[in-house]
Amino acid sequence: MNTIEKLYGEWLSLQPVKQELQRRMDQQFMFDFNYNSNHLEGNTLTYGQTKLLLLFGRTEGDALMRDYEEMKAHNVGLELVKREARDKQRPLSENFIRELNDTILVSDFYKTSRDGEYRYKIHVGIYKTRPNSVITPSGEIFDYASPEETPAFMSDLVAWYREEERRGKLSAVELATLFHYRYIRIHPFEDGNGRIARLLMNYIFYRHGYPMIVIPTTDRSIYLNILGQCDKTTGSVPFDGANALKEQIKPFIDYIASLLEKKLFLVIQLAKGEINQFSESNVVDNVPEKTVVNQGKIKNKQENVPENVPENNIQKRQKIIIDFIKMNNKISAAEIAGLLKFNLKTIKRDLQHLKSEGIIERIGSDRGGYWKIKS
Repeated sequence: MNTIEKLYGEWLSLQPVKQELQRRMDQQFMFDFNYNSNHLEGNTLTYGQTKLLLLFGRTEGDALMRDYEEMKAHNVGLELVKREARDKQRPLSENFIRELNDTILVSDFYKTSRDGEYRYKIHVGIYKTRPNSVITPSGEIFDYASPEETPAFMSDLVAWYREEERRGKLSAVELATLFHYRYIRIHPFEDGNGRIARLLMNYIFYRHGYPMIVIPTTDRSIYLNILGQCDKTTGSVPFDGANALKEQIKPFIDYIASLLEKKLFLVIQLAKGEINQFSESNVVDNVPEKTVVNQGKIKNKQENVPENVPENNIQKRQKIIIDFIKMNNKISAAEIAGLLKFNLKTIKRDLQHLKSEGIIERIGSDRGGYWKIKS
């Protein structure tokens, strides 16, 4: 967290940025966040279609009309979040969360049950009236809070957030990530919960003066598997998930912190004029993730990155591996590979690197031993 605090201080020292620069930053984030957050949930619009829609209201291609409608509605939700976060006199409320769900889902609609046997109506802007669950990679059914529990859990969540914000003991990353995780474990609506969780996480960042972040769709397996690992730590009881502690979701906090560090570093470079643009979407019609444009020339970002800023997926993955080991020092390379959906050879190479750097040590045999964190 020390790196984030240092970068945050530097970012604040550069405020206010020029109006034109702020406009360009807001526009780029609008494209990147709307595209990625919706793609994580299965929206079929390409990045180019998203830009055309949000800039000019044009619909091109053969995507479903509902995908266009929800992309536009999600952008309205993003603007609502920014408006609400700017009003420091108005605390977060359940009414606003329900309004946000009503906004991004456009209108009531029907979905088909998981077994395909019946259709049911999705009511927007109100808490769920039927149970919801997810099937884990192992085939188990993981239940969220019941419809009967949801109103009390949501009331407690908002009250907890207001109190923690008042106390100021949690960092912005801890507060935002804990809120995201607790909210997801409640899953209060019949649809739109992932998008709402990411919007509200950014509400917290924006409210506290941090740049908002994008969870890229290319990180989908990492994102979901880290949440799944946290679920195993907190347990399957909805009450426990809705009251999770920061120690129980450390891999998720570290993952979100790595995204925030990267974003802070980039916006600082942009504000200083060291780069002209960047994108948080890894798509073909954008500057590739590992490059930035500087006075018309493409440079490798790694040249300008401080050593303690995790700047690529390898460093991010290895931080997550260390967190898995802290949570379960008997975890195997195969188990880590399964959780992160990476090739076993890649994970073994990561572990070997961490051992050679003196960060971890293997005590005992591969089958009967355990890991020790050395630094």
